[in-house]
Amino acid sequence: MPRTSVFVIAAAAAATCALSACGPVKMGSAAITGGQRLTSTTLSAQVTDLENAVQAGNGKIQLQFPKSQAPQQVLGWLLRFRIRDELAVRNHVVVTPGESQRALATLARQTGRAGAAFVQLAVANGIAPDMLPELGRYEAIQNDLFIRLNGGTLPRTQARVQILSVQFNHRECVAAKSLNIQVNPQYGQMDYSTYSIIPAPSTLSAPATPAPSPTAKPQLTPAC
Repeated sequence: MPRTSVFVIAAAAAATCALSACGPVKMGSAAITGGQRLTSTTLSAQVTDLENAVQAGNGKIQLQFPKSQAPQQVLGWLLRFRIRDELAVRNHVVVTPGESQRALATLARQTGRAGAAFVQLAVANGIAPDMLPELGRYEAIQNDLFIRLNGGTLPRTQARVQILSVQFNHRECVAAKSLNIQVNPQYGQMDYSTYSIIPAPSTLSAPATPAPSPTAKPQLTPAC
């Protein structure tokens, strides 16, 4: 089934943006989703796992983002996984560990990577090795819901994929909105167009400089 690689989801980021309105984030939390804390300790552990994997790669892994932004990249994936889990709950989708493993294997084939090379690709895009089972589940949920939306079979044409993608994206947006996601400003804020974490605007006055080139405006609230 034609699809957009998950490894380009986090590529879009804005240079300037407006601060989104949200309640205070509890101390020790990197974010809160659906009233549940995603702790800074959990995030730190995954960032450490990512950094260890980069070092173990002996120069073979080229991060697709500045190293200083590793916490934001990892947090973005952790939040995507929570949104996708909520999507599954709201749409009564249940995936087994076996389905998750097969979905991960399929993704590896689609990227043309296998084994250690696929792990390195994931790490380069901000996914720590410990998070790979969640990536498989993330993919499996999408596959199962696409099949359900298509009446029990995979869509066979690009036109059908596009139609189903609109339905899928709306349902995922509703799931994300229902979680009332609050990101600790220490890490930034959520861009709902890519479900990525982007920098919060600085409160300091910027010096007068020529206007930067136009960039995509971030979506700070769900569009649904």
